[in-house]
Amino acid sequence: MLIEWAGQGEDVAGELAAGIDEFTRLVDTGEIKKMLGGEHDRKNAILAIHPGAGGTESQDWAEMLLRMYMRWIERRGFKREMIDYQPGDEAGLKSATLTVTGEYAYGLLSAEAGVHRLVRISPFDQAARRHTSFASVFVWPELADDIDVEIEDKDIRIDTYRSSGAGGQHVNVTDSAVRITHLPSGIVVSCQNERSQHRNRDSAMKVLRARLYDMRLKEQQARLDQIGGAKKDIAFGNQIRSYVLHPYQLIKDHRTKFDVGDVNRVLDGDLDGFIKAYLMQKASGTLGQPVAAEED
Repeated sequence: MLIEWAGQGEDVAGELAAGIDEFTRLVDTGEIKKMLGGEHDRKNAILAIHPGAGGTESQDWAEMLLRMYMRWIERRGFKREMIDYQPGDEAGLKSATLTVTGEYAYGLLSAEAGVHRLVRISPFDQAARRHTSFASVFVWPELADDIDVEIEDKDIRIDTYRSSGAGGQHVNVTDSAVRITHLPSGIVVSCQNERSQHRNRDSAMKVLRARLYDMRLKEQQARLDQIGGAKKDIAFGNQIRSYVLHPYQLIKDHRTKFDVGDVNRVLDGDLDGFIKAYLMQKASGTLGQPVAAEED
């Protein structure tokens, strides 16, 4: 009888702990949503990842980031769709673009835009030396059709090519993949996810509209900063976060100073602490700047 009661007690304790964890998650989610009042924060997101210089090592790091975000998307209960994936020469990826569907997807993921730095013993270095790699994360809101972003036919060039993917995925024998070049801005967008050339074109145009809209907003902000004499944000080439796997283990956000020692947990998609710290400091006006990207 005592054993039976002990077993029931353990079950109750487990259920109580699970209930507390769920309540904490809901409270955190509610707090975060209160801080997401931007014009596009509730929208779906377009997420793109590009490796920096460094060949296979940085391409592998970009692949690690992609996996991290896909696991975060799963944890959040969001949906994702890969729009374009260009595999690396030996490992990793050259570029990846996906859409993330879920309430506040853009508002949350906007905290991740910037340069991410990895320090580790490279598995691709036979001498087992420490390497520093960089990859860039870009995030744009998926725009509704009623938002005016004018794209004239004369300003774009559309090329088609045969799809290819990692491990032979998404390979198509027809020229269904689409690459759109916006001539005035030089922006190039590719999509090869669908087997239909028409659907790939629609997806690529959606990404192009988002990128042009983002560029327009940044140009407007730059003009306001110039008029008001405001200090410009530190731009590309500066890291927002470092992931150190050797000689010690620590992931630190340079804007918020928030850090986590359990690197595997973060790389497995547990990013909410970083996102919450970013949004809280942004809302309070105390958010720091990225730091210069120096290789060790």
